[in-house]
Amino acid sequence: MSSAPADYTAPWWTYWLHNFPHINLRFQPIDNNFQPEEENYQQSLIFLGCVAAAGLGLNLLCLAIYLSCLCCCHKDEEEESKKPNSCCVTWSAVAAGLITCVAVGVGFYGNSETNDGVYQLTYSLYNANHTLGGVDSLVTGTMGSIKSGLHQHLARLDEIFATRGDYVQTLQFMQQMADNVIKQLLGLPDWEDAKVDLASIADQTANIEYYRWGSVSLRSPVLFQGTSDFCVSPDKYLMSQTKGVISADIVHYYLYCNQTLSNPFQQPLTIFQRSLTTMQIQIQGLLQFAVPLFPTAERDLLGIQHLLNSSEASLHQLTALLDCRGLNKDYLDAMVGVCYDGVEGMLYLCLFSILAACAFTVMLCAIPRAWRQIACREREYNDIDEEDPFNPRARRAGSQNPNHTNMHSFCSYSSSMGSQNSLHPPAPAVSNTPMPEYMNQTALFGGNPRYENVPLIGRGSPPPSYSPTMRATYLSMTEEQNRHFGNDFQA
Repeated sequence: MSSAPADYTAPWWTYWLHNFPHINLRFQPIDNNFQPEEENYQQSLIFLGCVAAAGLGLNLLCLAIYLSCLCCCHKDEEEESKKPNSCCVTWSAVAAGLITCVAVGVGFYGNSETNDGVYQLTYSLYNANHTLGGVDSLVTGTMGSIKSGLHQHLARLDEIFATRGDYVQTLQFMQQMADNVIKQLLGLPDWEDAKVDLASIADQTANIEYYRWGSVSLRSPVLFQGTSDFCVSPDKYLMSQTKGVISADIVHYYLYCNQTLSNPFQQPLTIFQRSLTTMQIQIQGLLQFAVPLFPTAERDLLGIQHLLNSSEASLHQLTALLDCRGLNKDYLDAMVGVCYDGVEGMLYLCLFSILAACAFTVMLCAIPRAWRQIACREREYNDIDEEDPFNPRARRAGSQNPNHTNMHSFCSYSSSMGSQNSLHPPAPAVSNTPMPEYMNQTALFGGNPRYENVPLIGRGSPPPSYSPTMRATYLSMTEEQNRHFGNDFQA
């Protein structure tokens, strides 16, 4: 998480989102200042949520229509598989899937950043609430001890010193100092209402974030637009909310906390300190001069001294808590958490959610077409006869299984039965018909006459291409010849 700056400055993305048009449900532009209590501003947030929901619904509707048309409309798969863009469809589906995964990952990162920012906001609110509670507790405790404890001690001492007018005047002076201390403490602002408001705001924020983190619903854009409006000028909104509860100079002192601003509590705290010091001097004098004359007064004088010491300790704690640096740090931490980490995380979440939705839609549109093309190619590949000796897949299977019995055909050059020697071309029939000219020339040169009708086994020529019907016919003829030659060999 980002460290708190010396002074709060709204990030640029909050200004960009703040300038986004704000429209109420009557389609009228309204003021974009953060006013959650105004009806028109609430309608603008509702309108933004309706726009997000309409976009999602339109996307789902278009996707459903496309898939329905794809399932109902059957095209010629063979022609479709031969299109040149078949690979583009497959790679488009793969790319869309990868983009979807990346976008979802970045969206989860943004959601985590938002959660961290909201946690920092609630932690700062609880810490500020603890500070204000400490101030209220110190003021209430000090006032109670002075009103009750000091008054009881002074009343008993007044009875003891009844015969000494000078000692009674000292007690009266101490009573005036105590009343002055109470007056200064009453002049401090009542932090009780502010403390309760901070605690309730922190609780509501934690509850909203709990459901937002789990659901990541359409409320995220609404919280996104409202938070951005608040982050542009949070000081103005806080000044308006504390009006009538805490004075403006006190709120200004804690929001900005620079050297040019004077502490609005400096005067009452100084009077408090001086009053306590004066009372301690008076008690020290009475302990020194009155106790030897009135020994029974020692107990009450020591009780007043202990009460003044504890009040002085409370004064030091109160001065530290009322200093602007503590509450200003909580304010800056809260603003950094909600406006930097929180809004930036929601920006990632919204933008990459839109990208993930678009990429997922493209992937769903491309997968059925790619699957159909793959299935069509697989079906064409499976149409090849597995027993075809010229099928590359059959050759690979034969090479992997050497124990497979080779099928004898009329294309073989030799066999274990010596069938090649018995398959000599038949002798020409004796006829008075003159031999053709090219056969006479072959005989004259000592060669054997060429026989065009000799089977392919004897010639050693590669087999011609043939159709599946011819292949089945040749295979059946080969099996009959093998059986015939086997019977001849046995005979």
